Amino acid sequence: MNKILILVVLCIVVLSSSTFVINEGNRGIVMRFSKIKRGADKIPLIYKPGLYFKIPFIDTVRSLDARIQTLDDKADRFVTSEKKDLIIDSYVKWKIDNFASYYLATGGNILQAEALLKRKINNGLRSEIGSNTIQDIVSGKRGLVMEQALKRMARSSELGIKVVDVRIKKINLPDEVSTSIYKRMRAERTAVAKEHRSQGREKSEIIRAQIDRKVSVMLATANKAAIQARGQGDAQASRIYANAYGKAPKFYSFLRSMRAYEASFSNKSDVLVLSPHSEFFKYLNNKN
Repeated sequence: MNKILILVVLCIVVLSSSTFVINEGNRGIVMRFSKIKRGADKIPLIYKPGLYFKIPFIDTVRSLDARIQTLDDKADRFVTSEKKDLIIDSYVKWKIDNFASYYLATGGNILQAEALLKRKINNGLRSEIGSNTIQDIVSGKRGLVMEQALKRMARSSELGIKVVDVRIKKINLPDEVSTSIYKRMRAERTAVAKEHRSQGREKSEIIRAQIDRKVSVMLATANKAAIQARGQGDAQASRIYANAYGKAPKFYSFLRSMRAYEASFSNKSDVLVLSPHSEFFKYLNNKN
């Protein structure tokens, strides 16, 4: 009974060691004596998802992810055709195209594969960015730059990797360049502001001069009208005085003298040095 149980267990162990399963989304290769198992045509055998058999303790199965991967590393510095530095953040979509070449180049280690791929991507981007200006990269030719970089990656098949897409997420200037540009922009804006203020002051002076001229003209016109009115009033008063003098010369002379007295003695501090018998006091000295 024990021998039968041991035999059953051994059969189960051998059977489990003789089978392997490749999960959905993966591909498998079999290593036999540290070499990739090949078919009759000497082409490496790639196992799709499913159940397969192998030689126990001789064959080793390596499962590789066949799905599209994303390489999204930190931003890197690039130089344009103008010898200007740019900080470009990009990502790459890739997948395994040749599983045998991929395994031989990377040992099936995805981190090593991404490191090698990152190096090639950077070299491709440097070549494309180095042949374009900042304006081309930021504006219309940005898509062309990514397309050319993708073509360069498509020709690099020694890793067994196919680059599906290359995209530039963000383009920045280095901090020292950004600071210099901001200072230049600030200086330009300051110069424009000064020019606008100067133009404003010039227009203000023009408007003020026009208003002053109008005010001067209005005042001159008003003074002219006032002088004319005053002259007309003086002329009319003279005519009235003349008519009154013609009708009653003695009364007119007396009235004018009284007004002169009133004007002369209106202020107590006024001093007149005259003879009491002068013509000015004739009405005061006249006893009749």
